Amino acid sequence: MQIVHAPHLPVRDDWLALREETALQPDLPIVDAHHHLWDRQTGRYLADELRSDIEGNGGHRIVSTVYVQCRSMLRANGPEAMKPVGEAEFANGVAAMFASGAYGSTRACEAIVGGADLSLGGEVAPVIESMLATTGSRLRGMRNPLAWHASEAVRSSPVVPPHDLMERESFRAGVRTLARYGLVLDVWVYHTQLDALYALAASAPEVTIVIDHFGGPLGVGPHAGQSAQTRAAWTDSLRRLASLPNTRMKLGGAGMGVFGFDFATQALPPSSETLARAWAPLVETCVELFGAQRCMFESNFPVDKGVTGYTVLWNAFKRIASGVSHDERAALFSRTAATTYGLDLPGENT
Repeated sequence: MQIVHAPHLPVRDDWLALREETALQPDLPIVDAHHHLWDRQTGRYLADELRSDIEGNGGHRIVSTVYVQCRSMLRANGPEAMKPVGEAEFANGVAAMFASGAYGSTRACEAIVGGADLSLGGEVAPVIESMLATTGSRLRGMRNPLAWHASEAVRSSPVVPPHDLMERESFRAGVRTLARYGLVLDVWVYHTQLDALYALAASAPEVTIVIDHFGGPLGVGPHAGQSAQTRAAWTDSLRRLASLPNTRMKLGGAGMGVFGFDFATQALPPSSETLARAWAPLVETCVELFGAQRCMFESNFPVDKGVTGYTVLWNAFKRIASGVSHDERAALFSRTAATTYGLDLPGENT
C-alpha cells in the first residue's frame, strides 16, 4: 500500500470558536459510532482532546464510543503482521482510562475496530487472537484501507490501497475469517467502489459489513459539478447493498473534503442548521434504503473537526432526525451502534 501525505482538513480551534452552540436534547443517549485518536505531525487528538469535545458547551450525552482503525501507535518492532496489535493496545488503554470514571461518564473506546491485515487470508487468525488477548471483550471489528480512486484529486486517507483489493481472494478469505470470531467489517470506500463492495458483502453473508461515511458520494476531482449524476449512481448502488441483510450504514463523515462541501472556506464555521440542510439528503436517502434499525450516526472526529465542532455536529444530526419516531431516533443515535458492536446501553431517557 502506498503512503501519501494526510489529506485531512486542518483543525483550526480559533475558527471553530467563532461558532458555539448549546447541546440540543442533552438527555438523548448517543453512541458515537466512529471516531479516531492519534498523535501525528498534522495534529494531536488523544484522550484529553476527546474528553474536551464531549464535555463542551454543556455536552451531549455520549454514553459510549467506537474507536476505528487509523494506523495509530503501530508497533515499531516485530513481525509486520503483528504491528497493528499496537493500535489495539493503545485504544484499549484509552478505554481503560475512561472506564475508570476519571474522564467523565462516557465509556470511550468501549468498542474497538482494529486494523489486522485481512489480505493475509486465514493467516490473519493469530493476529486477531493477539488483539483479542490484548483488548478482552472490546475488540468488535476490523477495518483495512480500501478507499481508492484513479484521480489524484480524490484522496481522503494517507494510505492508498491496491485498486482491486476487495476482489482478491486472499482479502475475501481474511474477511470470512472474521465470522469465526464474531467480528464485523468496517469499510470506507467511495461511491465508485460500491458495486465492488456489494460483491464482497455478498461473498461473506455471515459477516456484518458496516459502510462508513454514507458510502462516499464524491464531489471533487472528476465528480465536481456532477452532483445529479453522482447522487443517482450512489443511490442505485446503495439500493443493491441495502438488499443484503448483512449490511449497515454509518451516517457521518461528510466533513471530509472529498464530499465537495465548501464549509472550510467560509469566514465562519457552519451552524447546525446549515449542516442539517446540507447533509439531510444524504441521511434521508440512507435511512429510506436501509431503515433506521440499520443506520447509525458517527462523528468521524477529529477528521470532521476540520469543518465543525463536536457540539454543533451532533446538533445538526438531531435537527435532521427531528421528524422521526421515538424508536427510529433511538436506533439512529444509539441502538443500531450498540447492536452492531455488542454494547450494553444504560437506561435511556429520551
